[in-house]
Amino acid sequence: MLDSAQEVTASTADEVNRFVQYFNDNIPNLIAFGLKVIFAIVFYLIGSKVISVIRKVVGKSMERSNADVGVRQFVDSMLKFGLYALLIFMIATKFGVESSSVAAIIASAGVAIGLALQGSLSNFAGGILILLLRPFAVGDYIIVNSEGIEGTVKVIQIFYTKMTTIDNKTIVVPNSILTSNSLTNVTARPERQLDLKVGISYESDLKKAKEIVENLLLKDEDVIQDEEIKVFISELADSSVVIGLRAWVKTEAYWTTRWRILEEIKMSFDEEGIDIPYNQLTVHMANH
Repeated sequence: MLDSAQEVTASTADEVNRFVQYFNDNIPNLIAFGLKVIFAIVFYLIGSKVISVIRKVVGKSMERSNADVGVRQFVDSMLKFGLYALLIFMIATKFGVESSSVAAIIASAGVAIGLALQGSLSNFAGGILILLLRPFAVGDYIIVNSEGIEGTVKVIQIFYTKMTTIDNKTIVVPNSILTSNSLTNVTARPERQLDLKVGISYESDLKKAKEIVENLLLKDEDVIQDEEIKVFISELADSSVVIGLRAWVKTEAYWTTRWRILEEIKMSFDEEGIDIPYNQLTVHMANH
């Protein structure tokens, strides 16, 4: 039993001695590796600061040249991605990795990633198309008709576009969806047509109803008076005469004007005794 303990102790001592000897023999290499790690960290921090400065300079330059906000955001994303890739490449070569080896690794990784991320590549291509064709810009309110997505464009990035809904929710939409589906750009023009319909009963005074609607449009401060204002009979429906109205308003005032005009029509019709019909069921009882 004593001999076994002595053997274990001797074996452990040999292992410790070998480790210490290995450590002593490789102290210069370990110090060199540690210095390389410290250098890489310092180099990365300095490189990050330089990248930040370059991005700011490019951003201000594009701002002075009145470049579109979406273009500035996209270029900034591309610049950030490219510069950080270059920084990592430089750090890898400083660790003694051959540049040709790094290039080969990047090339093979690029092929593998390209096959795995075909959707992301299509999103990237979509971002390029958005900037070239400019179907919308930052600040526009768009509707993706087939997807039921709508909102105000806030940021156009390399792979995605961020939109904000009316109730302040953020939607992140892949660029490929925006370029492969039909879009409605609601705010592309400074003016927007107000197109409303309201029904009145067949017993109500039609001429008076049309005069009320027309006067409301002529007096409203947000309705563009230089543009054509129309009040017309849109439809003779089953239970109502549908009056249509069309006028032009500033795009940014569209919704507030729409809500206000509808409210004023209802209140004016109530004051003048003009009925707005609603669905109801009339039952006739036959006497036998």
